[in-house]
Amino acid sequence: MKYFRNPPDVCAPIASYSHQAELIGAQRVLVMSGQIGQKRDGTVPADPLEQLQITLENIQHNLRHAGMDIRDIVKLTTYIVGELDITRRRQIMTTWLAGHRPCMTMLFVAGLAVPELKVEIEAMASRDG
Repeated sequence: MKYFRNPPDVCAPIASYSHQAELIGAQRVLVMSGQIGQKRDGTVPADPLEQLQITLENIQHNLRHAGMDIRDIVKLTTYIVGELDITRRRQIMTTWLAGHRPCMTMLFVAGLAVPELKVEIEAMASRDG
C-alpha cells in the first residue's frame, strides 16, 4: 500500500508534491520530498543554519506523523546553495542525529525551487511493518 501525506505540523507544499510517501509491506518505507527551512507560517529565515534547523524539525514532524523517529532514517540527501559554515552544519547534524548514522549525501547546487532557500534535505526512513 502507498500513502501520500502532508503532516499538519509542516508548511503546505509549495508545488504539486507530497511531503511524504509511505510504502507498507513487510517493511514500512517512508519517502519524504525535499524538506526546506520554511516555517509552518510560510516564513523563511535568511540564515542558512537557521533554515537547516527548521528543515530538520520538518523532517521530525514527518517522521512523527508516520509513527517513526530519527533512528528509522536510512538515507539523507542534503542540497546546499552558497556559503554555509560546514563545521557548524556538521555539529547541528551530529546533535540532531544523536549517534544515529544513516547513509548521507551532501551536494552544493546553484539554486533551489525558491531563491531564498539555501538548504533542502530529502529523507527516507524504514521500520518493520
